[in-house]
Amino acid sequence: MKTITRSLIPALALIALPLLVVAAQAQLLVEKKALTLDGAKKVIDAVKMEAKRLNAPGAAIAVVDDGGNLLTLERLDGTFAAGSQISIGKARTAALFKRETKAFEEIIKNGRTAMVSLPDSLFTPLQGGVPIVVDGQIVGAVGVSGAASAAQDTELAVAGASALSAKAAVSYFEKEKVAAAFEKGAVLFDASNKYMVHASHRDKAGAVEVHEQDADIIYVLEGSAVFVTGGELVGGKVIGPGEIRGTDIKGGETRTISKGDVIIVPAGTPHWFKETPGPINYYVVKAR
Repeated sequence: MKTITRSLIPALALIALPLLVVAAQAQLLVEKKALTLDGAKKVIDAVKMEAKRLNAPGAAIAVVDDGGNLLTLERLDGTFAAGSQISIGKARTAALFKRETKAFEEIIKNGRTAMVSLPDSLFTPLQGGVPIVVDGQIVGAVGVSGAASAAQDTELAVAGASALSAKAAVSYFEKEKVAAAFEKGAVLFDASNKYMVHASHRDKAGAVEVHEQDADIIYVLEGSAVFVTGGELVGGKVIGPGEIRGTDIKGGETRTISKGDVIIVPAGTPHWFKETPGPINYYVVKAR
C-alpha cells in the first residue's frame, strides 16, 4: 500500500502543476469590455436624437475608446468647424481621467489653475465630455461641442453615454390619445432613431414628398385617396435635412388606396396624396 501511495505522489504533482500555473496567470490578467465601432455609432445616434428633441443649433460629437483613441466623429449641420477638435479633446479627457470634464472646469474655476499646464493632447477641461460605462467598466467616452450652451453639451453627452446601458421602454397609447391624434394628425412616437409612428389625417391633397432617409409604411384606417408614387419630382425644394417637397410628379404610378390597404414607399421615392374625396386617416410608420 505504501508503495502505491508513493507512486501516486509524483503523478498528482504533475497534474497539479499546470493548474497552479493557470491560477497564477489568471491573477496577472483581467477581462474587460471593449467599445466597438457599432457601439460608438449607437452613442452618436443617441446624441443626435437628443439634439433633435432639444432643438440644438448644432453639435460635434466624438466617441473614443478607453485609451482615448478616436472611434468615430460626426458634426451636425450648422456646427462651427473647431467643434470637431474640441469634442475629441473632451472625449479623450473623460476617458483618460475617468470622469466628466465638467469636474475639471469646476476645479480650475475654483482656483486650481495649475491644471491648465497639462498638455492639450491629454487635457481639455471644458464640460461636455462624459465616460461611457457598461456593467461598471469604463469602455470609452463621448464628447460634445457646439450645442446651445456648455450645459447643453453635457446634456447631449450624457444622453449618448447612457445609450449602451439604457433599455428601451414599452410605449403604450390609450385609445383616447390615439383618437385625438387622428383628429388633426400628430406624431404618436418619436423616441427612436430607427422608426417613428404618425397618426395621419388629411382632408385635402398635399404636396409631393420625398424622404431621403425614411421609408413610409402606410396603413389606411378610414377613407380613400388617389396616391401617386415614383416618377420624377417637379418643383422640388429642400425644407429640412433629408426632406424635399414638390408641386407635381412627372410619370409615376397612380393607385386608389382605401380602408385596409397597406403601401410601402421606400426612402427617396416621390409620393403624393393627389386627391382626397373626403377625410382619410392612416398610420405611417417611418422606418430608417
